[in-house]
Amino acid sequence: MTEPTAESLLGPADVRRLAAELDVRPTKRLGQNFVVDANTVRRIVRTAGVGADDIVVEVGPGLGSLTLGLLATGARVVAVEIDPVLAGALPATVEARMPAARARLETVAVDALAVSALPGPTPTALVANLPYNVAVPVLLHALETWPGIETGLVMVQAEVADRIVAPPGSRTYGVPSVKVAWWATATRAGAIPRAVFWPVPNVDSALVRLVRRPASSRTVEREELYRVVDAAFAQRRKSLRGALAGWAGSPAAAESALRDADIDPAARGESLDVAAFERLAVAGRALRSAS
Repeated sequence: MTEPTAESLLGPADVRRLAAELDVRPTKRLGQNFVVDANTVRRIVRTAGVGADDIVVEVGPGLGSLTLGLLATGARVVAVEIDPVLAGALPATVEARMPAARARLETVAVDALAVSALPGPTPTALVANLPYNVAVPVLLHALETWPGIETGLVMVQAEVADRIVAPPGSRTYGVPSVKVAWWATATRAGAIPRAVFWPVPNVDSALVRLVRRPASSRTVEREELYRVVDAAFAQRRKSLRGALAGWAGSPAAAESALRDADIDPAARGESLDVAAFERLAVAGRALRSAS
């Protein structure tokens, strides 16, 4: 992997100059906090482990700090940016600071939650500084939309990272934990200090590493899994027998499905791992087919 040079990356003065030239004011609505520290960019790129054989989807490239670091590895980068001004300016930034990499950049001006097709070959990796306000929906959408993505490294709010990687039984375990776990194995990959952003956010950030689960390991469809997970955590203080009554059709039907899945009806949703939720979804399917 090629290490990006200091000259090719953006520093605090570069980011502020570009923002001023474009008349861009970072907004909370779009979750815009731009990375201004080149060492943090190098660290993210190293941790992501992408190289010349990768096609990387970057969501929310902003002014291009991370984009330049990814391009320096030799990877092809498809940048998905909701802000049309930033999307339009990104190619020129790359041309000015890393002209040899310009041909390996594609920019798509679209909401990451709405995108379904990307130009060029199938993406193999996701590396992004995800907007805080939509991080989990964007991550789930990306994993669903591009099955070729085998690895990922995303920067999210530290609290969100805790929820994504939480194990069953922990205080932060919930819907994001299970849904992400259905797609991929997620682990914390380090903390990111507030000072590396402009504007400085009032929350801490963290990196989450993702490795996709083989499709062959799944026993249910996404919709089936999501339905039972949403139902189990909608009333998380209730036992699963009560919480899943609506999903199954009645408390008795929920108990039957739970026992068929070898799950204690008195248990709560936070005690189940993704494999248990898959068994439960299969049992619920069988119960509906038999009725």
